[in-house]
Amino acid sequence: MITATSNRAPTQSATGRRRPRNTLQLTAARTAFKLLDRMAPDVAARWALRIWCTVPNTRGRRRDERTSPGETSRLALPDGRSVAVEIWGEGEPVYLMHGWGGWRGQLGGFVDPLVTAGRRVVAVDAPSHGESAPGILGPGRATAIEFIDALTAATATHGRAGAVVAHSLGCTSTALAIAGGMPVEKLALLAPHPNVMSLTRAMSQTLGYGARTRALFDTRLEALAGRPLADFDLTALPGPPGTLVVHDLEDKESPYTGTALLADSWEDAELLTTTGLGHQRILRDPDVIAAVVAHVTS
Repeated sequence: MITATSNRAPTQSATGRRRPRNTLQLTAARTAFKLLDRMAPDVAARWALRIWCTVPNTRGRRRDERTSPGETSRLALPDGRSVAVEIWGEGEPVYLMHGWGGWRGQLGGFVDPLVTAGRRVVAVDAPSHGESAPGILGPGRATAIEFIDALTAATATHGRAGAVVAHSLGCTSTALAIAGGMPVEKLALLAPHPNVMSLTRAMSQTLGYGARTRALFDTRLEALAGRPLADFDLTALPGPPGTLVVHDLEDKESPYTGTALLADSWEDAELLTTTGLGHQRILRDPDVIAAVVAHVTS
């Protein structure tokens, strides 16, 4: 349920990435990381990076909200990678970009209203997600940069974005793609995490390694991303005009406080606050869908 529309909102405590369910596995991992942090921090950093880039296997993110199939195709990316693309309707393209561990079917609730509004909907699966082929790190692993690669390749093939509707990590990748020169007229960010790299600190606390391993991890992650980690702080980017940000007060995966700061830092951004929808149900709430469709088609 939508409860407020504003550019400021109350705070909420942040949570890190999803913790392992098996307490014994976590305890064993913490013991190993503490030992490696002292004896072989480079090994610990490589292991931590592998964990960071592993796509979670979460059934909730495999929900399919599509009411009918679109026209599917494969889109080639550099280095021989390919991603799945699905298209409905005719007209100016609106791109759908899922989040970490998700897939295009999650955003299927936006398809029919957008097509009815005269838009062509282009939904993309990032590498190692949905029905796309594995990314550069192999099956079950991916990076935020590959989300950018998939979206920019889709817009280059299927046309300049009239709008992008993105969720979670897809918001970060979309914002970085826009900052890198991808043109877009309207933008809707659903449950973004304005600074996903801050979660690396939460991961280090969960796994029990210290400053030496963190420093090596950051170096490796920057090399993999090909850019400074500071670039992933969306509050430091110039906010594109025509941005709607939607976030739920009870989101346990992405802190609401960060989104409130993002809406403040982006001059023209409008913040739509919901309650009781969390991180996933926000994608299928009728009021949220109506608000997003009205925004991107106005």
